[in-house]
Amino acid sequence: MTEQAKPNTITLDAPIKRGEQEIKEITLRKPAAGELRGTSLNALVNLDVDALGKVLPRISSPTLTEFDVQQLDPADLVQLGVAFASFLLPKRAS
Repeated sequence: MTEQAKPNTITLDAPIKRGEQEIKEITLRKPAAGELRGTSLNALVNLDVDALGKVLPRISSPTLTEFDVQQLDPADLVQLGVAFASFLLPKRAS
């Protein structure tokens, strides 16, 4: 039997380097409403880079910085954005 990937864990195409540390995977958790402050749902649904830069550091493990988000490979940003957007759907739609 093969091991299933964690549904909210994204394997990065271009790992993030922080000094000696290399981040290859990021796990997102569902945000609480307060963690969406400073952005708009419309911007988040549209995968706005600035909006994602505010929210992803609040819900990622390991914790990303806003700078990390701005430096992501575009393909990785889209993967993280799509995973985040899935949290906005009602349970029966996911």
